[in-house]
Amino acid sequence: MKESDCIRDESWNILCRVIKQSGTCAAGHKIGDEVLFTSNAIKGRICISALYSIIPKIYAMMYNARFPWLKDQCVATHACPDGLNPLMFELHRVPKD
Repeated sequence: MKESDCIRDESWNILCRVIKQSGTCAAGHKIGDEVLFTSNAIKGRICISALYSIIPKIYAMMYNARFPWLKDQCVATHACPDGLNPLMFELHRVPKD
């Protein structure tokens, strides 16, 4: 996708999906789990440790930050901070309804 499709004047909702999981997640996350972040709500389940680490990236993506290392500005990844039972999240900018 082109950068102009993902960086705009309006804010986004952010869809967070678990794409990789190793070990046993204490919160019970598994591949395919999804959480939707909107400007005023979190719809879905996410453990507090992952939430604390991911929220800066969520807000940056929500409000059109550009990440020069990403090939696709609409999609980013984020690793869970639990090094013994790691998860990988994929974050997608999605238009508001």
